[in-house]
Order: sequence, then C-alpha cells, then structure tokens
Amino acid sequence: MKVAVLTGGGDCPGLNAVIRAIVRRTMGKYGGEVVGFRYGWAGVIENNQMPLGLAEVSGILPRGGTILGTSRTNPYRVDGGFEAIKKTLKDEKLDGLIVVGGEDTLGVAYKLYREGLPIVGVPKTIDNDINGTDFTFGFDTAVHIATEAIDRLHTTAESHNRVVVVEVMGRHTGWIAVKAGIAGGADLILIPEIPFELDDVCSIIKKRHGRGKNFSIVVVAEGAKLPAAEHEEDKAKGELVLQQGSTDAFGHVRLGGIGNELARIIEEGTGFETRVTVLGYTQRGGTPTAFDRVLGTRFGVVAADLVHAREFGKMVSLHGDKVIPIEMSHAIERLKLVDTELYEVAQTFFG
Repeated sequence: MKVAVLTGGGDCPGLNAVIRAIVRRTMGKYGGEVVGFRYGWAGVIENNQMPLGLAEVSGILPRGGTILGTSRTNPYRVDGGFEAIKKTLKDEKLDGLIVVGGEDTLGVAYKLYREGLPIVGVPKTIDNDINGTDFTFGFDTAVHIATEAIDRLHTTAESHNRVVVVEVMGRHTGWIAVKAGIAGGADLILIPEIPFELDDVCSIIKKRHGRGKNFSIVVVAEGAKLPAAEHEEDKAKGELVLQQGSTDAFGHVRLGGIGNELARIIEEGTGFETRVTVLGYTQRGGTPTAFDRVLGTRFGVVAADLVHAREFGKMVSLHGDKVIPIEMSHAIERLKLVDTELYEVAQTFFG
C-alpha cells in the first residue's frame, strides 16, 4: 500500500515521532510505501512531496518541529483547492492520507473525507483542547516548559519584591495555564473558561502581600478575556487582547498582549511593581518529553493500521491507557474545556 502523511497548523513537539511511527509501521508490517506532503495542505494542493523511508526518519524521534514543515493553508480558501487535492491523491495512487493536525486541519480533513477521500486523522495541539482524546501529544512538553519557567521566575520575583505575570499559550482553553500553574505554585491562574473581575485579581494579590509574602506569580492564558469595561474603545473587537485585527486562513485573530495589559492593571491597582514574561513559541519548540514521544509513536502506529484496514474518517485517540479509533467528527464538534474540578484544585492555592 502507498500512504501519505501531512502535518498542518502550528508545529508541536512529537510530530516527528508520529511521522517515524507511520513509516516504520507501514514499511515493516505491511511492506508499503510512505510519502510526505510538505507544508500542510499546501503540499497536497501543489503535489509538493518527499519520500519517507528508513533513512529519512532515522534519528528524528527526539527532534522538535516537523521534518515535513507545516502551514495554516485552508484548501477551501484556495481557488480549486479541493479539485487539486483530489487530483494529487488520484495521480499518486494513494491508498490513504494521514492528516496530523489540530481542530482546523482536522476540520478540513473531515470535510474531504465526506467528499469521498481516504483520510485518517491524528490529533495534535499543545493546547490539549481537541475533543475525543484524553491528551494530545505536545501538551506535556508545553506544560513542562511553562512549569520550568514559573519555577525560575519565583526566585527573581522574590528577590525584587515583584509581581510577575506569566503569559502562556491557550487560545480557547486554559489547560497549559492550569496544569503549569498548579505544578509551578502560581498564586493566581486566569483562563478563557472562567470569567474574572480585575478588582478580585488585585484583592487576591494584596491579601497575599498582606500576610507577609512580598511577591506573587500570576499565570494567564493568552485567550483569557479582560472584562469589557477595561476596553471601552475596543468593544467592536470583543474582550480578547489582540496583537492585530487581521485573521488567518481559518478566521482566527492573532492573540497576544493580555500579559502586558494585566500587569499594567495590577501595578495600578495594587501599587506593587509588576513585570511580564511571555513564553510564546518556546512552549512548542525543542525536544519533546518522553510522554509525548511515546504518545506520538502510538498514535502513528494506530493511524497506519487504520489506513491498512481502510477505516477512513477515523481519528486515533487516547482513552485511559488505550489508543483507539473514534469518528473524526468528534474532534470538531466542540472544544475540550478545562475541567471545573481541576480549576477548583488550583483555586485552593490562590493568594
């Protein structure tokens, strides 16, 4: 059999583990051939591909990023995009296409499957917000990086008697913020799922300092929303803090800046010197953790098995300790939000 694989959306630790596993399983168990499309859906539209054999995947397990490259191309916003993809799959005589991506990439994959193309999905995002799977690979690495940063910021915050605001990734959900915040001993965690009042934020920090603590660590997800009253001039844009108003191919605005805005408000509201650290892309770069390498490997193996069994329209997922196939539609029907009980655990240590 001949299988193709692409990686779409943002890069993520563990992508190369998935690619390697698909190649090893397809070649070793089924005697098949694997090719990779470069730069996400753009590579399928342009038939920009590379061979994937044992030599190409040798040594890539611990590498971050993706050897195939990636993009946020949306085929349904490219003239003739669907027809080009259909032609590429036919011309290359592909038995299946394994699509590794987040909600947007998998949303396109599901549409193409509904139009008759042989597609299997692999969920990928550091945000851990894809429905239908307990965890996505890349999330554990992002949490580890954010936790280490919070650990380091504790000492400098204490030395200077400062409040430090740590902005982490999380467009729609606060999984990274909550997990890293708990692990790193944050004094306050703000996430998109839970509305908050700025007076409450300042009150918690004042209370902490009032009992003898001379520093505080506030972790905030980039998608957390400031109360509308703080942005009267930006009401047309909503309550998100944006880097710019333009959108990408999937209609997403570019987030960023809530950390700086929050620090300004905290300093004005408490009188305590406040600084900001924005972790940004460091959270999804570099070497994946052992957990993400193993999970990515398991996902890749099962994805190759699904292509061989011609079980298309399915997505691999982690349920407990088992990797099982589920309908790809589950991945896009809703976002997986932070568990309320988990956030209540974090609240125990606020202030």
